Amino acid sequence: MRSRRKLRFRLVVSFALFGFGLSALFAIAALNIRGRVEDQLVNASLLDDARWANQQAHEHPGTPSGSRLLTGTVLSDRTLYKAPLSWQNLPNGVHDIFETDEEGQRHHYKLAVYHENGIISFIRYDVSREELGKQQLLVSVIGAVFLFGLLSLALGLWLSRKVLKPVSDLARRLRDFRKNGKAELLAPHFADDEVGELALALDEYAQRLTAMVERDREFNSDVSHELRTPLAVIASTTELLQGSPDLTDKLRERLKRIERASRQATELIEALLLLSRAERRGPTRGETTDVAKVAADVIESQRPQMRDKPLGVELTVKQSVSINAPASVLSVALTNLIGNAIKYTMEGMVTVEVSANRIEVIDTGPGIKPEDAERLFQRGVRGEGAGGSGAGLGLAIVRRLCELYGWDVSMRPRTDSNGAIASIVFG
Repeated sequence: MRSRRKLRFRLVVSFALFGFGLSALFAIAALNIRGRVEDQLVNASLLDDARWANQQAHEHPGTPSGSRLLTGTVLSDRTLYKAPLSWQNLPNGVHDIFETDEEGQRHHYKLAVYHENGIISFIRYDVSREELGKQQLLVSVIGAVFLFGLLSLALGLWLSRKVLKPVSDLARRLRDFRKNGKAELLAPHFADDEVGELALALDEYAQRLTAMVERDREFNSDVSHELRTPLAVIASTTELLQGSPDLTDKLRERLKRIERASRQATELIEALLLLSRAERRGPTRGETTDVAKVAADVIESQRPQMRDKPLGVELTVKQSVSINAPASVLSVALTNLIGNAIKYTMEGMVTVEVSANRIEVIDTGPGIKPEDAERLFQRGVRGEGAGGSGAGLGLAIVRRLCELYGWDVSMRPRTDSNGAIASIVFG
């Protein structure tokens, strides 16, 4: 996962690093140029001064020779022994030497040596003060680098706050809209710049999204209304027909199946309407829903799906459970879970077990793979060996209904035998 940093933080760090790096490069370049130029000038001056002293001694043998710039000494080959031992074998040029004075302090000297016509000139220059100056310059430059770095950091903070203020304001307004539940136009509150263009684009997108949501809600309401009317007619007509005294048992059973199908369709429409509105609603008139009763009704409605299979369905209530949710929502969820268990189990037993704060549907069918347990709740995904013309939406609808009411729905393979276990844990 990529690291997420605020844009303001990145701007401040970038500006501070840029200022610090630029100051450091300038300091390094300044120190390097100063050292090179200073070293070249000192070497050239010392060597030229030694050459001048040598010429003076050659042209005026009786006159003491010295340095125009520095103190030194001029010796001949016969008096060379008077020079310090470390000087006597030095070739022509400028040399770095280190000596200790009478006070015990160690000094760094530049020693210019020039040997010509039997005369040797020594010019010594104390560069300790220059090194002290270099150290002071280095400390000053380092201090300047840190000072410029702090100034860059402060400037970066100020600029980031100034530059990102419209972006922060835009984010704040969006959060306020989410809290208030209504959207207002953003563009009028911002200047005609990049942030203003972003606000305008967000306004256009929000308008399109709002229009789409409104059309979706109107469509859902219209479809719900238009479907409920014929379903109500079917339910009332079926109820009237069941009251006829001359009905055969077979015809009466078929009318009951029509009534159950009509009731299931009505419940499904109500559940889908709740999903489309993302609306969580409890039972009407303040009552609670008995999970075992709804499960028993669903089992009876699904018995015709067993046909002639050697299959049994039983309901086990270990503990009574009541939930604050419409019976239609729970019925839709259990219809999918129990219906799938009956559909995929060719023989054996389907057990619906109600226990503390949960309900489980246990079958003896072919089972599922552990890696497919979560994937089966995705839209369009069907289990292996699924027949018929289903679209693989049933479990996806169950997942969405459970998420709406804070329930946890899952599937897992059985460990004691073949089959699967589908469970809903009520939150």
